[in-house]
Amino acid sequence: MAELGLNDHHQNEVINYMRFARSKRGLRLKTVDSCFQDLKDSRLVDETFTIDEVFEVLNDLQSVVHSEVESELINTAYTNVLLLRQLFSQAEKWYLKLQTDISELENRELLEQVAEFENAEFTSSKKKSTSENLKPKLAPLNEVGISELLNKEITRLQEENEKLKSRLKTVEVQAISLLDEKSKLEHALKDLQIVQGDQKAIIKSQDISDLEDTVAALKNEFQKTLNDTAENQKSLEEDLVTSKHDLLKVQEQLQLTEKELEKKFQQTAAYRNMKEILTRKNDQIKDLRRRLAKYETED
Repeated sequence: MAELGLNDHHQNEVINYMRFARSKRGLRLKTVDSCFQDLKDSRLVDETFTIDEVFEVLNDLQSVVHSEVESELINTAYTNVLLLRQLFSQAEKWYLKLQTDISELENRELLEQVAEFENAEFTSSKKKSTSENLKPKLAPLNEVGISELLNKEITRLQEENEKLKSRLKTVEVQAISLLDEKSKLEHALKDLQIVQGDQKAIIKSQDISDLEDTVAALKNEFQKTLNDTAENQKSLEEDLVTSKHDLLKVQEQLQLTEKELEKKFQQTAAYRNMKEILTRKNDQIKDLRRRLAKYETED
């Protein structure tokens, strides 16, 4: 089957138009035939005509046929204008400017190829010969400007997309780096807190051990005193009370020592620096998250 060098959709549109044109052409030919038939039925009733009568009949026929053909040509031209208007309107929606080559409309080779396409499409009884299959396809309309415009727009969008991807990747790398740094600082802070807790536990354990030793010694002494004499019982009881008070004082001093130690640790430069670093990193992470959200919205 002959081809027009178009895609399937556009070729089907051409076939629909050719079907419309064939229908209009058939109707107009029937009208012309009816003009001749009316002339035969109405005027050719005598067996002989003079020269003047023949000229009159032919002039009347010429006038009628001329009018019918002129009307059909005008209607065809207007129909083609409407068809071009549809195509140009669709192109203008995409900000395209179509171009036509009027000289190609009288190209005999192209016109013959269109005729072959019509015969192949609408005359199913005819078969194409081998020579017809070797004929070149009908060249498409000049679409250099349209293709160039679309290709430029596609290239621009692709470049912009690649730039956005690169920027997003850079921001993601920065965010990951900041998160890793924050994680390291948090681990360092936890280790420092663990060390601080171990130091407190060691100090507290030593103080308690000393107190327990003291209490055990006092108990031993008290027990020994009870065994020695009942007279010293009151004195020993007083000593025990005094020891209990001493134990409470020691515990109170231990609590004060713990508070002072924690206060001194918070006042150290290392603690303040670490706290400032964590604050800055948290602010940077929040800023990066806002920027990432902005880029995602633009995509």
